[in-house]
Amino acid sequence: MELALVESESFSPSCPTLIMPALSIGNVGQLAVDLLISSARARRVAYLYEPSVLPCAGNDAFGPDAVGDLALALEAYESTSHRLAFIQQRSPVITGMMVSFAKNVADFISSIGKNHIVIISSLDSGKRRVIDASSDMQVYYLSSCNEDGSDPEYEKLGWKKLEDYNPSQKRWSYLASLVEGGGLSEDMDDDTDEMTINDYYVSLPFAALFSACKAKGLKVSCVLCYCSEGDNMPESFQLAEAVCKFLGHDPEKFHGNGSNGWIVPLSWKSVYGPPPDMSIF
Repeated sequence: MELALVESESFSPSCPTLIMPALSIGNVGQLAVDLLISSARARRVAYLYEPSVLPCAGNDAFGPDAVGDLALALEAYESTSHRLAFIQQRSPVITGMMVSFAKNVADFISSIGKNHIVIISSLDSGKRRVIDASSDMQVYYLSSCNEDGSDPEYEKLGWKKLEDYNPSQKRWSYLASLVEGGGLSEDMDDDTDEMTINDYYVSLPFAALFSACKAKGLKVSCVLCYCSEGDNMPESFQLAEAVCKFLGHDPEKFHGNGSNGWIVPLSWKSVYGPPPDMSIF
């Protein structure tokens, strides 16, 4: 991965935690990272280039006015007042290159001195085996704290560990081997007909990023929710608030005085219109 620093900018050692999305259904991860960058008033530090990510360009995503500053496929932001760094990804990874992308991301994050990676993503509600209709949107997590992905600190928040994560399961083990430089084994190459619901999770971008960062020795946490395609602003608001809480930020003090207490990015307004009334969720 290559970078071009914005003039007079550099990565700060005072921002050890980095938040980034893993692209998935509903773009919830990207929307939540947009919301956090905008509300933290983070400044753009660098444009990133990664050959496995499809190129794209658009107008300034955060505003407050569209002045013609280009937004590219991969960018890095920092907010020293919040001690947070961000990577925003606006286009998908080329098919078949996700593991390569994840390894490059882990190497890059390590090289700029970040030691805790928070990956925000979504899961297809159609793949959910047990639905809890008695509660609001449930936040799921995965952590490198313990080998089984559990973390007592997140359990205290009422989150649930992703139930289908099993590092000893065949495909999770295979993914770990890939990010550590292993080759394709014949038995894995020939068993596509044996894929089950468990294999859905390991096939998603968050799984490759989690495995690559973990293999690099970085502390990594995934913050996840189930959703369907549609207007996924409610999920992005709730995941952004969840990230604030577990990082020790008071959501009411984290953001400014924008709509619903959050500063909604300029790029949302032309697509989604006014933000939803979060009091009804």
